[in-house]
Amino acid sequence: MNSTIQLSVETKQLINTFGTKEDTYDKIIRKMYDLATKEQLRQFLLSSEETIPIDEAIRRVKKEWQR
Repeated sequence: MNSTIQLSVETKQLINTFGTKEDTYDKIIRKMYDLATKEQLRQFLLSSEETIPIDEAIRRVKKEWQR
């Protein structure tokens, strides 16, 4: 089932820059979605939140093994 969405002329022109003449808007938007989800995953994996430096991790492991 197809649907219709409204875009400004400027947004439509920007979307066109992601594809070729043979690409449909559906294909272009799916490609943009794939890129966005990969970027989101990359940011998550490279996030420094809740991480510790490697020397701290080594110190903790050594401490655990000495028990």
